[in-house]
Amino acid sequence: MITLGNDYHIARSSLLRQAVLGALALSVWPAAAQDMGGDNEVRTIETIIVTAQKREQSLQDVPIVVTAISGQLLQDSGVRDIKDLTLLTPGLIVTSTTSETVTTARIRGIGTVGDNPGLESSVGVVIDGVYRPRNGVSFGDLGELERIEVLKGPQGTLFGKNTSAGVINVVSKKPTFDFGADVELTVGNYGAREGSFSLNGPLAGNVLAGRLYAAARERDGFYDVDRGPGPRVETRDADRDFYTLRGQLLAQPGESFDARLVVDYTERDENCCAAPHVALSPSPAVLGVLQALRPGSFLGVDPFARRVEANRSSEQSIEDKGVSLELNWNLDALGGATLTSVSAWRDWESVNGQDSDFTTVDILYRNADGSYANKFKQLSQELRLAGETDRVSWLVGAFYANEDLDSHNPLLMGNDFRAYFGGLLGAPGIALINSLPGIAWAAGHGQLDTYEQESKSWALFTNNSIRLTEALELTLGLRYTNEAKDLDSHYANSLGALGGVGCQILRDQLAGITAQIGSLPISAPEQAQALQTIYGIGCAPYADPLFNDLATSQSSIDEGEWSGTAKLAYRFNDQVMGYLSYARGYKAGGYNLDRERTGNPALNPGQPDGIAVDLDTSFAKETVDSYEVGLKTEWANGAVLLNGALFYQDYTDFQLNTFTGIQFVVTSLPQVVSQGVDLDLIWRSPVEQLSVQAGITYAETEIKDFGSALATFRPERANDRLSFAPKWSGSLSATFQQPVNGNLVWRANLGGKYTSEYNTGSNLDPRKKQDAMTIVNARLGFGAQDERWMVEAWAQNLTDEEYYQVAFDGTLQGSSANPPAGLAQIPTSTVNAFLGAPRTYGLTMRFKF
Repeated sequence: MITLGNDYHIARSSLLRQAVLGALALSVWPAAAQDMGGDNEVRTIETIIVTAQKREQSLQDVPIVVTAISGQLLQDSGVRDIKDLTLLTPGLIVTSTTSETVTTARIRGIGTVGDNPGLESSVGVVIDGVYRPRNGVSFGDLGELERIEVLKGPQGTLFGKNTSAGVINVVSKKPTFDFGADVELTVGNYGAREGSFSLNGPLAGNVLAGRLYAAARERDGFYDVDRGPGPRVETRDADRDFYTLRGQLLAQPGESFDARLVVDYTERDENCCAAPHVALSPSPAVLGVLQALRPGSFLGVDPFARRVEANRSSEQSIEDKGVSLELNWNLDALGGATLTSVSAWRDWESVNGQDSDFTTVDILYRNADGSYANKFKQLSQELRLAGETDRVSWLVGAFYANEDLDSHNPLLMGNDFRAYFGGLLGAPGIALINSLPGIAWAAGHGQLDTYEQESKSWALFTNNSIRLTEALELTLGLRYTNEAKDLDSHYANSLGALGGVGCQILRDQLAGITAQIGSLPISAPEQAQALQTIYGIGCAPYADPLFNDLATSQSSIDEGEWSGTAKLAYRFNDQVMGYLSYARGYKAGGYNLDRERTGNPALNPGQPDGIAVDLDTSFAKETVDSYEVGLKTEWANGAVLLNGALFYQDYTDFQLNTFTGIQFVVTSLPQVVSQGVDLDLIWRSPVEQLSVQAGITYAETEIKDFGSALATFRPERANDRLSFAPKWSGSLSATFQQPVNGNLVWRANLGGKYTSEYNTGSNLDPRKKQDAMTIVNARLGFGAQDERWMVEAWAQNLTDEEYYQVAFDGTLQGSSANPPAGLAQIPTSTVNAFLGAPRTYGLTMRFKF
């Protein structure tokens, strides 16, 4: 067996990056040469229709940066969900953490960090006109797709709140009046078994058509699990097991009216997501106690061996269902205006288990018995009236949404909690812990908190394009949004008044504990650090009696906000359009759905009563002012589309969510600025068989003002670039289709995505950095030209690139906060990470009838 060193992997990654970016740059030159002359037959690009402004327009007429991806390219690239979409979209990163449903999309480095359900998305996901309340609620099998449009920059005018970074607009295939059926079967490594079936056609002449889609997908886990003493029984993690049903009816009783009803249901039963160690705590106390409790564990770090430690179950069960009805009337009034109504109801529930310390030491956990769950219900209604005259394309509308969020958040102490806590305190700490009642930190007990949040949002909006001349067009859009949120929180300890007895005794005996620690032959900073351990672990929020049977109601969020846009577009000729734009975006304020305390008695031991429950867990709205100048161009007689834009986005009160290894802390960054360049290319080459789609994003996304949030960041960070904000990203997808003997064809697709280095931790700990990487997907198919059958060999992450999705501080295993003055300013926390998927490959067979 030959072992390749790190230099090989660095060289391979560098070569791949150069290949992708080099191919991307060189792809423009053939187009330019083709435009300069020659007798080659030119293949023009068919008009690409998008609905970025909620009306059908050519991509080249829309004064917005839009990456439009066709259904065929999505199929060739193996896109099943919004995470797969990242390969085709420069500037887009989609990650998952403790559950595949805890999914976050970021555009140009802007997005929401972490697992806290109180935070909403910065990138809105809209599926068939229906807004999904969180990115994770939209994570699943997208089914049969017409296209996906990625709109970059704030889209607050037409898509409303929580689109301050952009929108992923998913358009699925509608029913048609032509009968057809499709079958797809897939097998792959990791025991992958997949199948889907769709049936489409008329149900009542030319009046009613239907489409039915069903899919089931299974796969073994990516990780081998060291279960320690259990009680976990599963030996694999990050598996996949779900099915999806989607039915549609399209009614067209006349030329002036149509109605589309969509009903969908998805159920997932999987194990996810364990996280291997990236860096072990440098604290001898932490590592020593862990190894003493589980001999043989924590001996090294090799995350991409994909062996993880978890003695508790990570089962997850997700149910997602909904119905939507879209009605369109073409009216005789107002010059033939169209009235559109989109009504929708969504119901989503996620039940999870979790080994919360990500080790085989039984410290903290959440049971997979239904007690740890998040539920969303949303009812929404949108009305739009749109029309057009010789000079004006106009639209007015109204939107309403009512969202109910129920969150059940238990966190229980494991069998080893008491011994682990005592061990961290050393000999006096062990003696102290042993002197306390057994109930002080009882295994199987802890916090049992519930949150009920209701959000009501309504908006009025208008978007109008005025043709000032044949070449000059002005677009003005305005939206007023009112957002009201109410939160009822019930904090409880499972043992009632005794639930925090250990924490209470520590407080009562603070003077004696301080004297004990003070008698040790250690420095004053080390004594202070020992007191931090007492209050950071033994008296952490989950063990604090202040929260026992505490009910709070908050209704402090009732905000009205204006958003809008002004765009000036000038068409120099049929091939070139330039534009200037300003856009205002808005992301709603919210509540931190976690325990919050004020004061820190560990830093001021003489005043233990300085700690209190923070009864106001709200955080402020986030706004952005965005400026953009762009060009949309056609070259080579319509064979090349090359679009580019310069952008500057200034965010105020950017919502930052940080996991400290103990709890989620939500703060605001007073100013974050993202500026850079976007380029998109579509090319139908002179070689008839070859088509290319590519793009580059350069974005400098930096924190300009930290405010009070500075306390959550590491002082030795490399720079002030926001997490998940690479400077460079580029994508390239090339498709080659070659007929064989008239009736057969082979089709190949090769796609690559380059991303420069970036930090995956919100506190910018240098240990959480992801190096520059290139992901490559490939697909090779052979079959009938009429697509009646096709066999495809494919690979995702062909080169088996190793990368982190999100790195985070290990629970209760040291601290990433600044230590007391006098101690080395280095983090003592363990770092774990949720990894990107390894190389997967397989065979797919498609049949059309």
